[in-house]
Amino acid sequence: MELYGAIDLHSTNCHVAMVDAQRNRVFYRKFPNQKEVVLDALFPFGDQIRGIAVESTYNWYWLVDALMERGYRVHLVNTTQVIQYSGMKYGDDRHDAFWLATLLSLGILPEGYIYPREERPLRDLFRKRAHLVRVRTALLLSQQNMVLRNRGVKVSAHTLKRLGEDGVGSLFQGDRELALAAEANKVVIDTLTIQIDRLEKALRMKMVPREGFAKVMSLPGVGDILGMAILLETGPIDRFERVGDYTSYSRKVPGVWLSNGKVKGRGNTRNGNRYLAWAFSEAADHARRHHALSRDFYQRKLNQSNAAVAHHALAHKLSRAAYYIMRDNVVFDEGKMFR
Repeated sequence: MELYGAIDLHSTNCHVAMVDAQRNRVFYRKFPNQKEVVLDALFPFGDQIRGIAVESTYNWYWLVDALMERGYRVHLVNTTQVIQYSGMKYGDDRHDAFWLATLLSLGILPEGYIYPREERPLRDLFRKRAHLVRVRTALLLSQQNMVLRNRGVKVSAHTLKRLGEDGVGSLFQGDRELALAAEANKVVIDTLTIQIDRLEKALRMKMVPREGFAKVMSLPGVGDILGMAILLETGPIDRFERVGDYTSYSRKVPGVWLSNGKVKGRGNTRNGNRYLAWAFSEAADHARRHHALSRDFYQRKLNQSNAAVAHHALAHKLSRAAYYIMRDNVVFDEGKMFR
């Protein structure tokens, strides 16, 4: 008997369902999120299991890794593309699990990519660095707003980072409460800066010797941080069959539905990788300021439309160039990008 399994995964529990090739429901149980408990439940079915679909929730790593270690063929569900049967009057986690198993048995399950286990810690380290930078930026903006609101003076983020704790407090002489708030902000900002530098040092030690890193950095507007983002968030480039697949994953193609040449709606522009979207957007901003051909391309697009369209067009160009750099293991060729 051929069986197809699915696991509807939540933060503390998971719902395991199994159907046969004729879509008959064979098994269902709810389990706590404990690796051995789930594996013991699947063990009696042995080699009958042709595949197991796992919902790609935020906490899928442990379960997918455990299943793959036991030799199961795992399919990570692309939840954004799963459409529930519209005729259902009632639905719950049990129905969801059986629905995923049914889609798997029919060969129409929308799947996501299982990023290699050995690479995930480094990618997650980079994402933690990005998270700390966002928190620090929020605190710097708060500090700037506090000064502007109470003193009518605009202070740059660079100046605030250079000021000591006493210097920040001196901006609010006579207002002890405001000075205390500013000093607290400054302490946290400095702590975050130390940790960000620490993570960046660890990332550089791993990434600089890596094959292809220098080639990606040959792309206009791309330095070491953006180069890390592009390589780590892309993963194996051969998982993208075409350049259009990669630019779409990077959120650099328009989300629009057309029929007979007319716009019928807008697609989900948030599908794809937000870190790659950020990286190519930042690269476009740097490239138009420091790379002559990129600046000329941006200016031509700006003359035809507006700044947002021109910026997006340049970011799209850079994402296409990055794809070919990684796929062919070559350095950037501006003649090919702008011809």
